[in-house]
Amino acid sequence: MGYSYSNIQNLNKVKNYKNNMVMKAFGRFFKGIINSFFRNKSDIKLGFYGPPNAGKTSLANRICKDFTDEEIGSISKIPHETRNVQFKEKVEIEYKGKKITFKLVDTPGIATRIDYEDFLKYKMKKKTAKKRAKEATQGVVESIKWLDDMDLVVVVLDSTKNPYNQVNVTIIGNLVARKIPVLIVANKIDLKKSDIKKVASAFPEYETVGISAKYGKNLEDFYEAVFKKAKKVK
Repeated sequence: MGYSYSNIQNLNKVKNYKNNMVMKAFGRFFKGIINSFFRNKSDIKLGFYGPPNAGKTSLANRICKDFTDEEIGSISKIPHETRNVQFKEKVEIEYKGKKITFKLVDTPGIATRIDYEDFLKYKMKKKTAKKRAKEATQGVVESIKWLDDMDLVVVVLDSTKNPYNQVNVTIIGNLVARKIPVLIVANKIDLKKSDIKKVASAFPEYETVGISAKYGKNLEDFYEAVFKKAKKVK
């Protein structure tokens, strides 16, 4: 049976259409693989959680200064200096020749009780203290909400204080419920009252690294632990 010129044209159109569909399908497939690769290998959302004044922002600042020459936020001796979630995009951390890009997320300190009267001890005016307490309370709620977006969490604890308290239990409980990889940081090891072993014994199911965010002490062990955890992030 013979084919007319119009039949051949129609067949060619069908072939071209099928080829275009196949190419588009392959394009979408490979685009998905590439996007998945970069989603897994870069921009890992690394959250810093913990009670007020444990050194979360100090540690985040130290990392940012080391690799971006910038800071993520201000610090203060007054509790709840960080009252809003703050972050730094595209922080490429290098350790032993390997590089991983993180989105650092510094969160407000988590507390089970925030009373404006606690701020009056720092010679703060009553109106300012009440405003700070309100913002700090909202910050706790915001911190918990952000947990759902985290790929990896560093729980920063003051190693000079008793780790067995309701705040720390609350933080760890929220992380366990979400099955988020966790690294415990026992901060302030430069102080005499520091007790890393006590922090580690309080949370034996997690790796604990002792550091001094203020002086940059033992950060090599911290970066090693972070890279090890980051490799497990899907």
